[in-house]
Amino acid sequence: MDKEIYNSIFQEEIHDLIALKRALGFSYRAEAGSLRRIDTFLCENNLSEKRISKELCDLWCRKRTYETVTNQASRISVMRVFCRYLNDIGIPAYIPPKGITRKRSRYDAHIYTDEELQSFFDAVDKSQSVPDSCPYRADVMPVFFRILYTSGMRVSELRLARIRDINFGEGYITVHEAKNHKERYVPIHPLLMDKCKELKEKIHVHSSDDEYLFMLLPGRPMTLGNVYKNFRRYLEQAGISHTGKGPRIHDFRHTYCVNLLRKWSDEGKDLIAYLPYMRTMLGHESFEETAYYLKLTAERFPYIKERMMESFPDLIREAVINEHEFY
Repeated sequence: MDKEIYNSIFQEEIHDLIALKRALGFSYRAEAGSLRRIDTFLCENNLSEKRISKELCDLWCRKRTYETVTNQASRISVMRVFCRYLNDIGIPAYIPPKGITRKRSRYDAHIYTDEELQSFFDAVDKSQSVPDSCPYRADVMPVFFRILYTSGMRVSELRLARIRDINFGEGYITVHEAKNHKERYVPIHPLLMDKCKELKEKIHVHSSDDEYLFMLLPGRPMTLGNVYKNFRRYLEQAGISHTGKGPRIHDFRHTYCVNLLRKWSDEGKDLIAYLPYMRTMLGHESFEETAYYLKLTAERFPYIKERMMESFPDLIREAVINEHEFY
C-alpha cells in the first residue's frame, strides 16, 4: 500500500504493523482496510499526540446505529490489536477490553434439503445477463454455484480463482489465499470441470491466465455483494424463505460436508478415518473444526448418530466449535 493512504499521526506505526503481520504470513487485507478507517477516525478527532486515551478508544468502540454486533466486534478487535502493538513499541494506548459487545446469538447452520437444492439450481439456470453491468451472469452463475456446493470451497476462494489456478487436465483448483494462509488443491467433479472449460472458451477468448475465471467484467472479480444479491434473488425464485439470518451462502459448505459424511456412512466407511481427508479439502486448521460436521450430520441423520455412538460414545457430545468462518 502507498503511504499516502494513511494521514494520521500514526501513519508510520500503521504501516509497520501491517508489514509485521504480513511478514508473519497473514494476508491482512481486511484488517488493513479497518486500520485505514481507524486512521481516518484519528484524523477526524484531530489527534496530535502519539497516545490513545480511554475516551478516544471508547468513542471508536461505540456501536453505530447502522452496524451489526459482528461488525462492531470486528472494529474493536482491530483497534485492540493496534493498541497492543503501540504498547509493545512504547507508545501509551488504552487497550479496549473483551466483552464490550453483547454475546452474539448462535446461528444454527441451515442444511439444504435435496428439494431445496433442486429448486435453487433451477432458479440459477434461469439467470439472465445484463449487457452493461453483468454481461456474463447467465454463463457464470450456474457453474459458480454448482462448484461452490459440490466442492465445499469458501465463496471468496472460488470467486477470486484465476484461470491459471484451474488445472483443466487433472480437474482441480489451487487455492492460494485460503483462510488459514495455506495453499491447497480442491478436486472438482469432471462434469463441472467440463463446464469450466466451456466457460473459458466462451468468455475468455482473449483473456490472460491472470484473469478471474468467474469475472464480473474483464479485470474485475465478482464482489461478495454481487454474489449475495444474486443468491438472495435465487432463494426468492426457488421459494426458499429467508429469515433475516439465513439460509446463508456459507450453508452450501455446511451442506456439502453433511452430505459427504452421510455418503461415506451409507457406504460403510469409517468416518473417523476419513475426517483427515475432509479436513484437507476444507482447509481446516484443527480437527475440532472438521469434527463439528460430525455433530451436524449426527443431529440431522439419527441413524448415523446411533452408528457413531456405538464406536465413539463421547465424540458427539464433545465436538463443540465456535463457528467463526468468514467468506
